[in-house]
Parts: sequence; structure tokens; C-alpha cells
Amino acid sequence: MNDLVRQHTALGDSDLEWLHLLVSEWQLLSDLSFADLVLWVPTRDGTRYVSVAQMRPNTGPTSYQDDMVGHLVPRGRRPLLDAALDEGRIVREGDPEWREEVPVRVESIPVRREGRVLGVIARNTNLLTVRTPSRLELTYLQSASDLAQMIAAGSFPFPGQQVDMDASPRVGDGLLRLDADGIVQYASPNALSAYHRLGLAADLVGHHLGTATAELAPSRGPVDEALAKVASGWAPREFEIEGGDGVIQLRAIPLKPKGPRIGSLVLLRDVTELRRRERELITKDATIREIHHRVKNNLQTVAALLRLQARRIDSATGREALEEAVRRVGSIAIVHETLSQNLDERVEFDEIADRVLAMVAEISPGKVTGRRTGRFGILDAEVATPLSMVLTEVLQNALEHGFQEGDTGTVEVSAVRGSTTSKDGRLLITVQDDGVGLPEGFDAHRSGNLGLQIVRTLVEGEMGGTFDMVRAPERGTQVVLDIPVRGDK
Repeated sequence: MNDLVRQHTALGDSDLEWLHLLVSEWQLLSDLSFADLVLWVPTRDGTRYVSVAQMRPNTGPTSYQDDMVGHLVPRGRRPLLDAALDEGRIVREGDPEWREEVPVRVESIPVRREGRVLGVIARNTNLLTVRTPSRLELTYLQSASDLAQMIAAGSFPFPGQQVDMDASPRVGDGLLRLDADGIVQYASPNALSAYHRLGLAADLVGHHLGTATAELAPSRGPVDEALAKVASGWAPREFEIEGGDGVIQLRAIPLKPKGPRIGSLVLLRDVTELRRRERELITKDATIREIHHRVKNNLQTVAALLRLQARRIDSATGREALEEAVRRVGSIAIVHETLSQNLDERVEFDEIADRVLAMVAEISPGKVTGRRTGRFGILDAEVATPLSMVLTEVLQNALEHGFQEGDTGTVEVSAVRGSTTSKDGRLLITVQDDGVGLPEGFDAHRSGNLGLQIVRTLVEGEMGGTFDMVRAPERGTQVVLDIPVRGDK
């Protein structure tokens, strides 16, 4: 719609925002009218109309099988559009049009904002299935007529009240029609069933909705007064009420077709099962976070025990082995600590990489500086956990074997996320130091070093990636890891 309005019309940004607000709400008008809606806006030179939006009803058959958005028609071809635009009134005159042997009643509703008519809504009703309307259908049509008059007067939609139609109640979910005093004039079967689930034993018709709703709410006191006022439909509001065995979502829409409020339309939906599932998910998320938190604590306890044991060993080799184990356990604990703070099993790995780099740098025999370039991005826990250990082993190997006591140097960790033709991508990690480099004849794929065995097993076996360790182009050692990851960064 933005492109069509800016390309063909003279409407400004504020007018465009009003049209967006209207389009976000007009599913309601379409369903109440049992009709298709097409929004036509006059072109910049005033000689044509361009259709910028279209809506089909959920409550009846469509009148348009084709997509009308983007169509241009010259002024004069559709007299009802001309009359509604020029006179600023709803136009209903004329005989039904026949489209592919289907009679269609066409009406035009001017879209007004701040006294100016921005465009016209063509309301097209398929008359093929017309029958004697029921009380529900009559209520729908009367409410649609009131909303149409409000659009023509510029009082609907409500400024600052943009609604998420995916989350808000729809016409078919349940509908109440109130008079100006908040007394229920009509309640659809779905609406009545929803209130019965809240604990209402009687019929709603003839009762004050605000009072009835407040009595069903579990709270008492000032909250009841506010709830009663909102449920009476005095202002456009959305709210929920929980009582009995149910949770009901309500949306109040004041009806002001001629200025003063004549009543209200209340849409409602039974969201009991939806809220129950949400609570279950919240409980599950909290449980998972608590598990990660406890795993992290247990790992830190294991690391502390290993550290204590290392202090009691006289053998330098044994003490060094235990200290390496402490760092391995610590790298896994960092991942679980991060997971304990998230709502899903995914982590921002850059923070983990920085913490691993800082932890391993503590064992540096000289004045070696560590730094990271690029972004690892967001990784799944099943990748983040082994990758943190791999990174620990590679960095520890670079610092222990690449530098000696008193040496200065740099270890750089570089990460690059790359996309592939599939939804998955690759993560290319390079760890490069400027130390002494690899000895002659060294083969990383055959080395018996425990740390490199861990790296090979995790990278190639668990993560399905590749691992290589070669001399750096100028000086030192370069380790390259290529790992498949999910495509989003």
C-alpha cells in the first residue's frame, strides 16, 4: 500500500498512517457486513482511482475472486465512487451488478480524516445466498452500518488504538451489542457460552455488562469499578477477565454513528486454553532455566574440587592435567550460565567466546594479548557447548605451546558467519597466534595430544565440521574450524 499511495496519489505520510490504521481494523467491517471491501484512492491528477487494499469476509462468500490491489479505473466509470468522494456521504443507490452470473450489491463509503475525504471504500456484497436474516445477522448488519457512518464521519478507526487483529477477538468468536447505558441488547451464542464458562448462570440480555462482568471477576473493591466501566463500552479498550473455569478476552468499541455514543460493540473470545498453554510454557521455560542454573553450579563445584585436588598433588604433570580439566569444566559452565538467563535453548556466543578467551589468558606464560574479531552470532546450545570446549582447547594449546615464559605476542580469534543456498549456514573460526609455530613434521590429525583429540572428536564427530591446524602465513600457528550452523545470525 505504501508504494501505491506514494506512486499514484498526493496523500502525505499522516494520511497514509490513517489508511494503515483503517486497514488494520477493517476486517471487522468486512465480517459484520458479510461483504468484500476495496479501498480506492484518487490519483494525483484526479482523473483515476487506484485500489490500494482489499479485504474478504470470513462470514460470507466473496464477491471478488481476483486480487484487486493495484488496479486503476478512470473517474466516471464507477459513479458510486465519484458520488461518495465528491459529496462525502455513503452512497447505496443503484441496482445490483452482475459479476460472472453473481448479483453483487455495491456501496461506497467515504474515508474521512480531519474533514478531508482521502478515499472511498467500495463495499461489495454477494447476494447469491441472501435469505431471511436471523437476529445475529441483523445485529451484524446494524453494527456494520454504524461503523460505516463513523468511517464516513472520520471517527473510526480510533487514533492511537491500532489493534493486532491476529491477537484480538474476531466477530465470529463472540459479539455483544450494548445500548448507551451498557445494557446488553444482544448476545451471540459464542459470547453467551464464554460468559457461562466464567460462571454466569443467567442470560446476559437485559443485564448491565459492566456489573455482570465485575461480579464474575475474582477481585473486589476499586478494581471492580474500573472493570465495570470499561466493560460498559464507554471507550475503546481491550482487557481480559478470569473467573470460574475460564479466561475471556474482550474488546469494547463505542458506536458513535452521528456523534454521541448510542451504544457499544463488544467482541470477546474464550482464551482459556491459550492462556493455559502459555502458563505451561512459562513453567517449562522456568524449569529449563533452573536446570541450567543448577548444572552450572554443579560444574563449578566439580571445578572447585579439582582445583583443591590439584593443590594436594606433588607431581607437576598431574597438577597440570587437573588444571586443564578445571578449564574444560569451566568452559561448559559458562554456556550453562548463559542458557540459564535465556528463554530458549540458544545463546549469543560472542560473550561466551570473550569469557573463554579471558579465562584461558590467565595461564599465559608471558605477556600475551588475546582479542576477538567478527561475530559468532546466536548459536544453538547443542553447538555452543562443544564449541566452547573446542575454543578452550585451541586457545590453551596456542598459549602453552606457542609462547614461553617472558614472551610477548597476540592470539586472535576471528569468526565469520556465511550463508549457503539452504537455510543453514557455516561458521568459519580462525585462531591465529604469532608464537614459535608448529614443529617440523607435525600432523594435527594424527597427534596424540589429548586436547587435539578432544577438538577432533567434537568438531568432526559431534558438530559435523572440519578442523585443520597449519603454520600461519607469516609466523606462528593457525587453526581453522568450519562448522555448520543455523542460518539466522
